[in-house]
Amino acid sequence: MNGHQVRVNLQTMGADSMSCTILDTARLRLRMACETDAAGLAALMTPGISSRLASWPTPLSVEDALLRIATALRTGRDNGSAPLVMELRSSGALCGWTSLMRERAEPTTGILTYWLGEAYHGLGLMREAAPAVIAHGFAAMGLTRIRAAVQADNPASISVLRGLGMDALGAGRIWCPARGSEETCLWYEMERPLPALPPLPLLTPPGETLRDWA
Repeated sequence: MNGHQVRVNLQTMGADSMSCTILDTARLRLRMACETDAAGLAALMTPGISSRLASWPTPLSVEDALLRIATALRTGRDNGSAPLVMELRSSGALCGWTSLMRERAEPTTGILTYWLGEAYHGLGLMREAAPAVIAHGFAAMGLTRIRAAVQADNPASISVLRGLGMDALGAGRIWCPARGSEETCLWYEMERPLPALPPLPLLTPPGETLRDWA
């Protein structure tokens, strides 16, 4: 998907805790969200970011961010979804959010969402993070299909989805609680890649060698 190294590390925190997913790329660490991320997420959620998202309102209070994290983690425990925050490995600075949530009606289909704070735009970070999330969805979550929705006038996000190898499905309407309205978006989709086939052996007629055919 790109040239950045992706390392997936699954840690189990205990019998009564859900697995803590950590995805490392060259510049980013994607990890399960926690309560201490609330203030950082609230600070990153500006009107410009919210306008591109269906369910993240602005202003976002720390209390609202805490509720959102708790809800996402509960959903993750219930169906194995992955609500992740993104942070820079060099500094630990929180820079965004991404999630891969299972469809209720189709548990092997995941819905990819993501956003970066405005200060982190234009650095290629989402192009680096998205392949790690996709790889985790297919390998660790057992998904067979991943979809994403994007606004038609958001070329940067469309470029991320195309870079993943997603195919355009067409326009659709989705409910956007952040604005209390139904809006048109473009849907993209990709299927789990088939495993590579081993190379076929080169066969020669009995009693003959490759030299005889040269």
